[in-house]
Amino acid sequence: MKKLLSYIFLLVISNLSAQQRPKLVVGIVVDQMKMEYLYRYQSDFSDNGFKRLMNDGYTFQNMQYNYMPTYTAPGHASIYTGTTPATHGIVGNEWFSRKLGKEVYCTDDFATQTLGDGDKEEGQMSPKNLQTTTITDELRLATNFKGKVIGMSLKDRGAILPAGHFANWAFWYSKTGAFISSTFYGTVLPSWVTQFNNEKHFLTYINKGWDLLKPVSTYNESLPDDSIYEGKLNGVKPLFPYDLKSMFSVKNDAGILRYTPYGNDLLEEFAKKTIEYEQLGKDDITDFLTISFSSTDYIGHILGPRSMELQDTYLRLDETIADFLIYLDKNVGKGNYLMFLTADHAGAENAKFLNDNKYNVINVESKEIIKGLKKFSTDMFGDDLVLNYSNFNLFFNREKLKTKSLDLNKVKQAFKDYLITQDQVKRVYSEEEILANGGNDYYLNCIAKGYDATQNGDLIVLDKPGYIEYGATGTSHGTPYSYDTHVPCIFYGWNIKKGECYVKKAITQITPTLAQKIKVAFPNGTESEVLTEILDK
Repeated sequence: MKKLLSYIFLLVISNLSAQQRPKLVVGIVVDQMKMEYLYRYQSDFSDNGFKRLMNDGYTFQNMQYNYMPTYTAPGHASIYTGTTPATHGIVGNEWFSRKLGKEVYCTDDFATQTLGDGDKEEGQMSPKNLQTTTITDELRLATNFKGKVIGMSLKDRGAILPAGHFANWAFWYSKTGAFISSTFYGTVLPSWVTQFNNEKHFLTYINKGWDLLKPVSTYNESLPDDSIYEGKLNGVKPLFPYDLKSMFSVKNDAGILRYTPYGNDLLEEFAKKTIEYEQLGKDDITDFLTISFSSTDYIGHILGPRSMELQDTYLRLDETIADFLIYLDKNVGKGNYLMFLTADHAGAENAKFLNDNKYNVINVESKEIIKGLKKFSTDMFGDDLVLNYSNFNLFFNREKLKTKSLDLNKVKQAFKDYLITQDQVKRVYSEEEILANGGNDYYLNCIAKGYDATQNGDLIVLDKPGYIEYGATGTSHGTPYSYDTHVPCIFYGWNIKKGECYVKKAITQITPTLAQKIKVAFPNGTESEVLTEILDK
């Protein structure tokens, strides 16, 4: 009897030891997803997608971004590094670098070459601009590079930044309809990727076109089809059904799939093939798969948050996630995988829609802001001192300032005085104010967390709530206001209890929590604050 009890004890201890990490971690980022969409469309979701995650997992109802600007590249980098742009260095999707004196794209790497059927520029990418490690990097180090890490997205930045510096592969979608990569990761694409590309799965979706998934009466959470707040979808009137075959034939550009829910479906197909051929989650060494669903962002930008197209995209994404969960249950095993789902940012309401409903806000296009800045500069100083205005950053031409013997601080103050007179502007902060931030000003604190002194501007502009630096149709994001910062955060699967929390949390808490959960080192720039709710036994 004693021997039997000892054997059972050892068996239990052995099993507990083997479960120190899940077989597979799956990180899902939904591009431009507001937390509110989970509420707005809830009655139309199935029981097996978003609802399954929320009902059986742990939901943080008040997850917020804690910096500005809230864009795609900084969002993905911040989720996976556990820190903000001020530390990880990805201060925008593209930005004017003061240090280099030119515009930089977040994942550009001209020392690399495209792998696969894509244009030269599409694949010249790597994570070299990311200044800190990621949770995926730390998993690779913790397993002595035995645990596999693969990232994927329709966007290069959505694949590369989450996968980190040590990834086995990152794959992103080309306008040719193929998934491509770069020589940063290897010398030739895996044969199964080439086979998948040769099968031209994208054509299946293009040939069937895009119509509503459910009866039109289902879409009562949205404005009527083809509202005045919607832009044209790839030059076509925004009206169901969409003849994708005709749209594709005009430009022979498979990139059209990005602007439909089918971009997400194709990515899920590719994810399942990745798990199968790369044998992810098949042994006791933890692997990590990062997936970023981008179609939601493309559609949101063009058609806006009140469009039937966006609602249809989320109803279809719900089905896609349900299907993927079933696949993981079968091929990795229930309880063997740990999943989290979040977003890289949320998104604003269309300003014209708000104005038409008696909220006194407007949209202001960047080109008009730049035009006004240049006119003020010429009128005030007799020359155009504006080197660049982008991402709410204003850069001055310091060479011209020297030539004209102008004092930089006086120029800054003059431009601040001008900007504060503009309808959309709430505050303007100088570099000195940002770097001296004492933490008492909430918005200044958000700006400071997104500010890298070697890359950002002389002045940072904060617009008023509701105003948007964008066109009259569709929507955008970038501010520190809740409509851009409030995103979903759900943990599900391995060692995750059911529950929910309404306390405000920061997006930078996801990665250190994962590090504690799967017993790996913190990424080297992380702020190290954790979500104790899913760590407490």
